[in-house]
Amino acid sequence: MIVVAIAVAVAFDFTNGFHDSSNALAALVATRAARPGPAVVLVGVCHVAGPLIAGTAVANTVGGIVRVSAGDTIAVVGAGLTGAIAWNLVTWWRGLPSSSSHALVGGLVGAAVLHAGRSAVQWGGFESGRPVGVLGVLATLAISPVLGFVVAFAAARVARRGLRRARRGVGPVLRRGEWATAAALAFSHGANDAQKTMGVMTVLLVADGHLSSFVVPLWVKLLAAASLTFGTLVGGWRIVRTLGRGIYRLRSQDGLVSQGVSAATILGSAAVGGPVSTTHVVASSVMGVGAGQHRRHVRWAVVREIVMSWLLTLPAAAVAGMLALTVWRELA
Repeated sequence: MIVVAIAVAVAFDFTNGFHDSSNALAALVATRAARPGPAVVLVGVCHVAGPLIAGTAVANTVGGIVRVSAGDTIAVVGAGLTGAIAWNLVTWWRGLPSSSSHALVGGLVGAAVLHAGRSAVQWGGFESGRPVGVLGVLATLAISPVLGFVVAFAAARVARRGLRRARRGVGPVLRRGEWATAAALAFSHGANDAQKTMGVMTVLLVADGHLSSFVVPLWVKLLAAASLTFGTLVGGWRIVRTLGRGIYRLRSQDGLVSQGVSAATILGSAAVGGPVSTTHVVASSVMGVGAGQHRRHVRWAVVREIVMSWLLTLPAAAVAGMLALTVWRELA
């Protein structure tokens, strides 16, 4: 069963690539700063580098959400992952950039509560300035998109004024800058989102006795990063179209600003162990850039549909995790 559970964790990471990994590509491809092939290579390399260099603070936070006995961990975590996968597939099919992070938290909480009640979940909050448990995770998930929108809005206004009289020759410079910010965004995504799956897999290994303590092995880091990148290559293009053109038609300077703001926000959260949603941060930054440049050109109907999917993600994934628990109990 540990092999099956690890495989499901990899499958979740793969579907996460449909959503969050594609965020690092959206502006780069939509503004024609890079072709899809080279963009995927850039994102893949930086995804692998993120979890290897940035530590495991986020993995530690995610790994502490569920509190059940070692014998029940595989069933509960497996059910939570299954619920998250189901919701990721539904929103990917709709082309909606929903949060894989919310889906994972919702699936784990739903399965744990159904299995052993509220005491099976570490609700937490903040300890020494670091997020702990479900409430700490939800706080960082709520704050980060607001921060991304506000900073991107202000940065877009500054860029608009600064480049108002710029010559056309500045275009290639901006597109080269997009490569740097896309690399930073992919690195930050690996440093944050890949760690969520790393944390789940390490919990499973500890519960099954393969590890004596919560220390993320190197092969787990590489597997998480690789599955994210493969998910981007196979299925992320629906989300790329929504983020690159569906909300606001990005130009080179817009891509530069949105990617830079998103990368800074996500890396800052990873440094304190806050598992944010890359999807929420990037989408909010695109909204902020659009509102800061030409508010009327933002497709607010698409924004409303995206926000609605954000609100539904936690409860929907929790219900899916509860339904999946009956199957995992039988398997385990």
